[in-house]
Amino acid sequence: MIFIKLTKRQEEIIEIVKVNQPITSEQIADKLNLTRAALRPDLAILTMTGILEARPKVGYVYSSKGETAFKHKPIKEIKVAEIKSKPTVVPEDMSIYDSIIQLFINDTGTLFVENKGYLTGAVSRKDFLKITLGNTDIHKVPIGIIMTRMPNIITISDEDSAFEAAKRIIEHEIDSIPVVEKVRTEDGKEYCKITGKVSKTTITKLFLELARD
Repeated sequence: MIFIKLTKRQEEIIEIVKVNQPITSEQIADKLNLTRAALRPDLAILTMTGILEARPKVGYVYSSKGETAFKHKPIKEIKVAEIKSKPTVVPEDMSIYDSIIQLFINDTGTLFVENKGYLTGAVSRKDFLKITLGNTDIHKVPIGIIMTRMPNIITISDEDSAFEAAKRIIEHEIDSIPVVEKVRTEDGKEYCKITGKVSKTTITKLFLELARD
């Protein structure tokens, strides 16, 4: 059986919710002298594990069922390599139109872009929406024009923990994070080779599996 250990802050949040429920994220942040942004990763973990419930227009409430199942489970010991899935990768010169087709065929929220076998960019559904609302000829313009380029892409490695992957996804408000292997070429330059991805769906499935233990 795999166990998760809560951080001191997460335990403090649970106690605050127990005493003051229902309570909003703003109120929890005030009690801890933190910003809502700083609190977001902890609240996301606690709600995804089922320890807290987020009720629209009401606030957070405590669920003892979630804490019983997860309090001692070390998600920090689960490696990204164990949970990553296959990424959808397209070349830089693929048209935006063909890229959108790949997005729907593969039922994914993010396309990763590569050139000569190395990760060069990423494009989300929001990026596609923005470009299609304009007058751009999506049949002619390549995806490389609209992608977010390296090194401005948040990445993770096989040896990082599933907890760290979830934390980065939440902190940076992204749907998916690429798993990469660093490669150094003969000329001394360092590139990233994409080997997988971790998405919000991946993390949710992980918590469901842990709950069944």
